[in-house]
Amino acid sequence: MSYTYVAPTLTEDNVIFQLINNQLTVLLVKRGKEPFKGQWALPGGYNAAGDTTTDAMKRVLLTKTGIKMSELRFVEQLYTFDTVARDPRGHAVSVSYMGLCRDLEPKHTASTENPVFVPVKDLPELAYDHASIVNYAHERLQSKVNYSNVVFALLPDKFTLTELQSAYEAIFGHKLDKRNFRKKFLSLELISPIKKLKREGAHRPAQLYAFNKQGLQILTRSFE
Repeated sequence: MSYTYVAPTLTEDNVIFQLINNQLTVLLVKRGKEPFKGQWALPGGYNAAGDTTTDAMKRVLLTKTGIKMSELRFVEQLYTFDTVARDPRGHAVSVSYMGLCRDLEPKHTASTENPVFVPVKDLPELAYDHASIVNYAHERLQSKVNYSNVVFALLPDKFTLTELQSAYEAIFGHKLDKRNFRKKFLSLELISPIKKLKREGAHRPAQLYAFNKQGLQILTRSFE
């Protein structure tokens, strides 16, 4: 039996998470052409010959959302999605990346596609298999905060324990017991108090903390 080899198209898609108003949000763009014209999608594009997938990520983010890859506080390659029927134009393999950021606003230019951060829990219908990709990335993030300090990439440099817990609740999608959360997290020795307080409304000033390391740190034991 003989086979005709036709190389699949190589593409790159990005799942960029950010906390906004205590909600986990993801960066979406509105497609300007077919297929799925007018539908929301992850920012992605073709991987040009001679470019790595990282090169493609830099180009796609800048041209479609106005965000520089260097502005992300954490980036990792997520997964390769290769379902044959994921693109109606033909077999397309997508190398996806997950990025975490804070205080970023998409920049609207002539090349961008109405970029906006949307709450993960209120996602609109997405093009291609992008809903599955977002779900996969969300599960990866939920797992990663259990064995690392990756939440640092979503928080300001100085934060209260309330803000830290709110970040975990936004990622997990449910409330956590305040006392147990603080006891377990402080026992990990990932953060230290700083000589500064933050006033939160009418309450007494709250102690501010900072991560001991502004970079990925793998835990010796699980947060859970």
